[in-house]
Amino acid sequence: MSHIDPTRDAFTLFKGLDRTQPVEMLNLLRFREIAAYPDDRKMSGEDAYKAYGRESAPVFQRVGGKIIWRGLPQLTLIGPSEERWDMAFIARYPSANAFLEMVTDPHYQQNAVPHRQAAVADSRLVRHAALPVGDMFG
Repeated sequence: MSHIDPTRDAFTLFKGLDRTQPVEMLNLLRFREIAAYPDDRKMSGEDAYKAYGRESAPVFQRVGGKIIWRGLPQLTLIGPSEERWDMAFIARYPSANAFLEMVTDPHYQQNAVPHRQAAVADSRLVRHAALPVGDMFG
């Protein structure tokens, strides 16, 4: 089963959490080999995701979003071996309200979301509250 968009239940739970605190969203993405556009245009899933990035960037920046870490997954050492990811990143938002403002913005909905839906074969989007960092686990 692939996961591309949030379920209504998950979105309701997200909205029920504190909306005023900063949030960091872990994104794990696997792209389709060929993007699945309804109009059958042909491009790679990776290129369709780049189009999503270009279209979403103005809204993402306007709400105060910032990419704080980006990586190229190489191997899952602990976890399901069948899960394979093409890209991973953490997006920081000044608040959950800022994230909600982005995903409900008409430009984002009309011009960015179709590229993401065409590009992504599977994904994970995990909301995190930041904790202090240091030089040890736990």
